[in-house]
Formats: sequence, C-alpha cells, structure tokens
Amino acid sequence: MLPLTDVQISDPFWSRYINLVRDVVVPYQWNALNDLIPDAEPSHAIKNFKIAAGLEEGDFYGMVFQDSDVAKWLEAAAYLLAAEPDPQLEQIADEVIDIIAKAQLEDGYLNTYYTLKEPGNRWTNLTECHELYCAGHMIEAAVAYYKATSKQKILDVVCKFADYLCKVFGPGPDQLKGYDGHQEIELALMKLYEVTGNKDYMKLCQFFLQERGQEPHFYEIEFNKRGGVTHFGEGMTKNKEYSQAHAPIHKQDKAVGHAVRFVYMCTGMAHLAAVTGDPELFASCERLWDNMEKKQMYITGGIGSQSHGEAFSTDYDLPNDTVYAETCASVGLVFFAQRMLLLQADRRYADALERSLYNTVIAGMSQDGKSFFYVNPLEVHPDACKANQNYSHVKTTRQGWFGCACCPPNVARLLASLSQYVYTVRERTVYANLYISGEAKVDLNGNQILIKQDSNYPWEGNIRFAIRAAQVTDFTLALRIPAWCENASVSVNGVEQSLDGLIVNGYAMLEGSWKTGDQIELVLPMEVARMKGHPLVRQTAGKVAIQRGPFVYCLEEIDNGSNLHQFSLPRDAKFVVEEDPALFHGVRTITTTGVKHNANDWGEELYKRDAVLEESKIKMKFIPYYAWANRGEGEMRVWVEDK
Repeated sequence: MLPLTDVQISDPFWSRYINLVRDVVVPYQWNALNDLIPDAEPSHAIKNFKIAAGLEEGDFYGMVFQDSDVAKWLEAAAYLLAAEPDPQLEQIADEVIDIIAKAQLEDGYLNTYYTLKEPGNRWTNLTECHELYCAGHMIEAAVAYYKATSKQKILDVVCKFADYLCKVFGPGPDQLKGYDGHQEIELALMKLYEVTGNKDYMKLCQFFLQERGQEPHFYEIEFNKRGGVTHFGEGMTKNKEYSQAHAPIHKQDKAVGHAVRFVYMCTGMAHLAAVTGDPELFASCERLWDNMEKKQMYITGGIGSQSHGEAFSTDYDLPNDTVYAETCASVGLVFFAQRMLLLQADRRYADALERSLYNTVIAGMSQDGKSFFYVNPLEVHPDACKANQNYSHVKTTRQGWFGCACCPPNVARLLASLSQYVYTVRERTVYANLYISGEAKVDLNGNQILIKQDSNYPWEGNIRFAIRAAQVTDFTLALRIPAWCENASVSVNGVEQSLDGLIVNGYAMLEGSWKTGDQIELVLPMEVARMKGHPLVRQTAGKVAIQRGPFVYCLEEIDNGSNLHQFSLPRDAKFVVEEDPALFHGVRTITTTGVKHNANDWGEELYKRDAVLEESKIKMKFIPYYAWANRGEGEMRVWVEDK
C-alpha cells in the first residue's frame, strides 16, 4: 500500500467525513475518554492510565478492555496528523503518550486493568480478558504515530512490550503456549514487524496463529489452572467457535463465531501470508473469505447476522430485522479486504471493501459525528424494537458514547486513514481500488509520478486521471471495474480503448509509457439496479433491493409513511434519480411509483380466508442506506416485495 502521507484526499464526498472526524469526532471522543460529556456513560480510560502511572489516586473503572479506547483514539489522531499538521492535537497526543509510558511496568508489561485490579493474575485468563487485544491496539497506535510524526517514544514503549511478549509466549519449555480470546495482536505484530524489521514480532504472530485451536486446548488448560474462575462466564471456554479456536486455522473453512474476531484474525493471516509466501496460509485466507463473502455477507457489507455472540450464523441465514452486523465488523472487513488485495489483485476484494465502506461503515456514525450505531439492521419497526426482546439489540436512533465504546473510535481511525485504501502498487502496476478524488505520489524504481484523480463519485461515474512525471515512465495503471457496473468505458488522451483483453480479475490494465499531461477517463454508468438475493437466502425471497453505484438504498417512514411492509415494487417500475442539495449535503434520491396493499377495510379479524387486499399506487422515495435515522425515529426497510 502507499504511505498515508503520499495520498492526499480532496474529495466532494469523503473530505467532509474526514473533516468531521478531525473537527468533531476525535475531540468528542477525547472528551468522552476524559469523562467530560455529561450524558455519556463514564469512560475513565484516561484516568485509568493516570492512576497506573502514579499521577492520580483511585481504582480501575470500566471494561477489562478499556485501554483499547485510548489506543484507537491515539491511532486516529496519528492518521489525522499524517494528513495535516495540527500542533494542538499533537501536543495532546504527546501528553497521552507520556502518561502511557509512565504506566508501563519495568519488565515492559502494559495493561491498566491487571496493573490496578488484578496485579498478580496477568496472563491467567487470555480466553476472556483481552490482554493481548489491548496490546495489539496499542501497537497499532504506536506504529501509526511513529509513521506520522517520526517520534520514537511510543514506538519504544510498544517494542519493549512486544519484546516482553516474545519472552512470555512461544514453544519453549518455560513459555506460555497460549493465544488471545479476541484476536488483534496478530495483525498488530505484523505492522510492528514492517516498521521495525524485527522478525521476532513476525514469528510471534505466526506462533499465535499456528497455536490457535490445537489440542490439548489452551482455553481448557488455563480454565483448569484458574480453578474454573471466569470473568464473563464459561461460555467463551466452552464455545470455541465463538473465537475461531475450534480448529487449527488451516482446517477452518467457514466464517464462524464473533464477526470482529474473525476478520481481525484473517487480516493478520493475510498479512503474514504476504510476507512469508506460505501457500497453505494463503489458501486458508481465500477459503475463509469465500465463505464470508459468498454466503454470509449482507448487501450492505455487514457481517455477523445474529446478536447472540455478535456472530455469524450459518450459510445463507441473513435476517434483516434481527441482524447484528456490528459496525466494528465492517471496519474489520475493510482491513481484511485490503490485505487480500495486497495478496492478490482481484476486484472482488475491493468491491467488498467499497460495499462495506459506503454502506455499513458510514451508517455507523450520524451525520453530525456525535452518535453511533453498533448494530446495523436492514429493516426496522420501532414499536417492535421497544416491545420485543428479540429486537432489544436493534436501536432505532444512534446513541452516544458507550461504556463499551469499540465502534466510535474504530470508525474514526478508519476514516482518518482512508487514503491508504485508494491505491495499491505491485511491481510496476498501480491499482486504483477506490474512486476518491485527490493526488497520489508513487515511486516506481526511482521514477516519481503523480496521479491526480478527479470525480463526483459516488454520485456520478465519470472519473478522470491526470499523470505528471519528471520523465516518461513505463507502468500499468489498473482501474477497477466494479461488479455493479455494466458497459464501462475507458479513454486515454481522448481515444476510447477497447476493453477486450484488457480486463484481468476485474481491473482494466492500461499499459503505457506515461508522461506529464496524459489523461485517462473512466466512465462507470450508474444505472439503478434491482438486486435479488441468492435463492437460498430465505429472508430475501420474493424481495428486491435498490442499488445505484456503490450505494444500497432504503425506504424511510419520514418520506413514505408507515407500514413499509405493505409496499411492493412493480417489475416495470421506472426510476427517477434526483439530487437533493438540502438533504445530507446533497444526496441522490431515487423515486418511483410503487404499490401499497391497503388494510383500511380489513376490519377487526386477525385472519381472514381468501382475503384480497386493495392496492393503490403510491410514490416511493429511496435514500442511501448510510443516511437513514438522521431525521428522527421511524420505520426503515432495504428489501421490498418484488411485484
């Protein structure tokens, strides 16, 4: 991938989100971490570090993984600093780093929960208590901050911690042959290896992955050592699929268990496979990706269909109203997809990345950046959500900061680092994976080129590229042709190119000797598409969803009235796409004439024999899914009856 500092985003759609993260989300989250928001659950996360550092008195407060919220905030701040200097933000971050460094113990250990609350029990409950998970997030934050500022202090902290981990864990007779219940350390160690070149970190990642799911089972060994004492209950020890520890990774063939843990694990696997060239590990990544993408992913890019365990269910079980689809899981899917792209240039990974990013990820945050969805349903009826416990996890409006605040900082760190997902480079090929306006500096064997991308994507599909180079440079510019697009066209310096033979794994491969002034235009027609679910998906049978470009659309009560389940979409419906400058900074809405099954004359009977409902024509207005629940509470529906 290109360094964050080498890609500058200046985009009509995404720049607003990045500025929102900079101006609202990160400051809001800083206040939340410091318990300065009266209507939010206390975090105490910064204070935990201050107490551990000996700067304040008090007791640990919060979840066992509370440290990770500080780490994710610091990571988001680092990405913002990489993109644009901000002396005030950098000073705050430096002060946080000073506190973290003082909280680190002499042997390198860093975890405020165990330092303050259970000082004698470190590494005794990896199944449940997130020690390595918190370590992973701190490592990610440190790598990001070092890359952004070149400041060594936080990197030194995590290297000292990682060196300590390399002594504690491993196959040796005096080492702990264990791994974390919530994967995260694996992908973090690979990032630390990349920035330091220390192979011990890569080997530790490899150990954690290879040890996972082996017999005798580590969860049971440490459970017995603790005398059966648990933190959250015995569920995590007994249900090994929950944390993908039910089998060695080379024998796993389905997406199972907690969705966030799954994609974090797979991200680490894919990174390790890219570095080592291990064909068996690569095959495992492909196998797990295929099952997730082809059988367990929502049209919005959400994953994890059940609230119990925030987990995958089974193939083709994708309920729309009881779905969990945690925002963090879609963020993790983006991580996994990017690592797979670096392994294999195939548009299916970039398509999934785009689907998740433009739908579930940004749906997870309100348009003002101050409230968040943890759960991302595709169908909502507010009265049922409030009365029926089966829907108790589904919220009809976004919420403020949680005590378990994993999703808000995850969204912030992804959006703040968005520029690293636009392009990938492999040898002398530059792959354009996302269509986001801005400039990218690319070094091809010492030849510096600048690629400027300009468009009004995702609303319009005309994307222009301009090349600037100090000298004529031979390379291939690979443009992704999304699966949602039919009849794409490409022109170079005004001459249309035949795409026959140019498409490789979904990318138009434009080989050339490129020079300053060369212009490339990609046209992706954005027709309104009627999407159908796989015949084995029971919950979408007889229904249709609307998609235009990367956006999935939905009906909201505020535009269409109540009882959206009575609406159906005729197969000959004509769609009108209109820009609404006053709605969410200028979205494209889709309107059409549909049918409503009227129940006005039904009467009091709950059931009737051979009843025929009257039908009436009605106007149906669809908005992009990401924008729902920003205008008050009401019904929402993605899948509509196909008439």
